[in-house]
Amino acid sequence: MSVQMVLLPVFVQIGLTFALLLGTFAARRRTLKSRETKIGDIVLGQPNWPARVAQVGNCYNNQFELPVLFYVLIAIALPLRHADLVLVLLSWVFVVTRFVHAGVFVTSNDLRGRSLAWLAGALVLMAMWLYFALRILLLI
Repeated sequence: MSVQMVLLPVFVQIGLTFALLLGTFAARRRTLKSRETKIGDIVLGQPNWPARVAQVGNCYNNQFELPVLFYVLIAIALPLRHADLVLVLLSWVFVVTRFVHAGVFVTSNDLRGRSLAWLAGALVLMAMWLYFALRILLLI
């Protein structure tokens, strides 16, 4: 499997993270410019942002939880030459679940839908790790 094929889902996931970073920045800037939020209310990291701003910010922060295990897996699998078609396909499924999760998070924020997308991603990621571990341990 080519390096480009293996890394493309990683780059797409990173793109999602940067898009949410920029969205968080824009939302925070708007609320500060409109004086809806006072600098003194958030300067020490207090959670005093309006709900919509917190929603986007929390979605951004969420990209540093489950996806970290995805990044680690790819970072290990690639140099060991254990990133095959199965891992790439599962990577794409994982990334799609992250987009669905983020989409629900920043729009309706429906907890049921968001939780299902998160769970699907977590299960795919667990399957990826299990597949990778078995390939390493069984020398496949």
